[in-house]
Amino acid sequence: MNPNRTTIIMIVLSITVLSVISAGCTMIGQQSPASPPATPDAAPAPDCPALVFTDREFAFELQRTLGASYSGEADIGECLATASRIREGDFESWYSEWNRTADNFRAAGDGSLAAGHRVTAMEAYYRAATYYRTAEFFLHGNPADPRIVETWGKSRESFRDALALDVVPYEIVAIPYENTTLPGYFYMVDDSGKLRPLLIIQTGFDGCQEELHPYAMEGIRRGYNVLTFEGPGQGEMIRVRHIPFRYDWENVIGPVVDYAVSRPDVDENRIALWGISLGGYLAPRGAAYEPRIAALIADGGTYDVGQTLLANLREGGGANLTEIELQEWLQTDPIEFNDAIREVMARDTGTRWLNENGMFVFNAGSPARFWAKWTEFSLVGVAEEIRCPTLVCAGAADHFDPDGAQATALYDHLTCERELMVFSDDYGAGSHCQLGAFAQSFGAKFDWLDDTMGMTGSRPGEE
Repeated sequence: MNPNRTTIIMIVLSITVLSVISAGCTMIGQQSPASPPATPDAAPAPDCPALVFTDREFAFELQRTLGASYSGEADIGECLATASRIREGDFESWYSEWNRTADNFRAAGDGSLAAGHRVTAMEAYYRAATYYRTAEFFLHGNPADPRIVETWGKSRESFRDALALDVVPYEIVAIPYENTTLPGYFYMVDDSGKLRPLLIIQTGFDGCQEELHPYAMEGIRRGYNVLTFEGPGQGEMIRVRHIPFRYDWENVIGPVVDYAVSRPDVDENRIALWGISLGGYLAPRGAAYEPRIAALIADGGTYDVGQTLLANLREGGGANLTEIELQEWLQTDPIEFNDAIREVMARDTGTRWLNENGMFVFNAGSPARFWAKWTEFSLVGVAEEIRCPTLVCAGAADHFDPDGAQATALYDHLTCERELMVFSDDYGAGSHCQLGAFAQSFGAKFDWLDDTMGMTGSRPGEE
């Protein structure tokens, strides 16, 4: 297939629209009637309110960092003061100011520890870890930039220094995977070694597992041991080991569960899996091939990247290509496609970030090669194989999934016991993965998990 110029323009425009939706913020319509709301319906509201930034991508990432305040791993005043010094849409300014803030609180933590104030040091280290992670976020346009590994490393070091001062028992673990290992943290309710249900939590397209710590602590409070990990394309695996994403995530989840059941403190009959952001595709993909998963949370649910792209293309009047035809053409690395995408990247922050990060985590040398690999992420013919009870989550103002189309498609193709939970934006929970509204998010999702896993009625920390 060799698309003509009109088709190429339509494909680029469709991808640009999808890029802006996926990486920025948007106003959406009413919730789908098929989507049962988690809270009462309300008039639609724009995601990512402009507290400081009018740039949509910067506004959302600020909201994401502010959300860590819920668990004490950021502070509102520190975040707003840092953001006020950043130039709109300027990736270098973003890095410099967040890195400066992180350095400040890293040093403050060191000073507190030297003076014997362990709790104050721990809290400062957790916040520094968040701010270093935020600083590194937009650096991926040049994969060889030494600040990527340096800043990520400072974030992980600060996080681990905080963990060492905390009271929750944990282990830094290495999970056997093919010819290497996957990095992970195993958090325990206590150090008794008692057999307990396990919650496995994983991140998605742009996260590191240290960002999952608030989720893990909520699980601990409810009586679960918790395992987090990073797979190909994530965290250490891409930054240090240069192992890119793969669509067939069953080859990742299988070894993770193998490791879990090898532990004497894991109840192998009660293992839950929670995938966040792109993890809303990755975790269902793994669960479809892994019968040892007893409960699944797809947060937010993702069904098929290529189908969304094609739908945008057809609505825009583009050629009636099949998904395979589009993928095959992108694999030829067409110059005209790459030039058009880069032109949009130069003027739109969201499109720039999505494609730069996509090329980074997929180890792809061009936008076309990134999109060719991205369109492989599909649960068509796979979702029906999931057997465990499944919670599919969506936000009424989710910029990754307008109108909950992806979440609803996943829900509709499930044949297992299932629930679709759509969060309204009445009190700010309608954003992607309910970032910035963790109290509502954790309450609803953990209640479902507790009911499914037989944890209801337990006292905190007990089964």
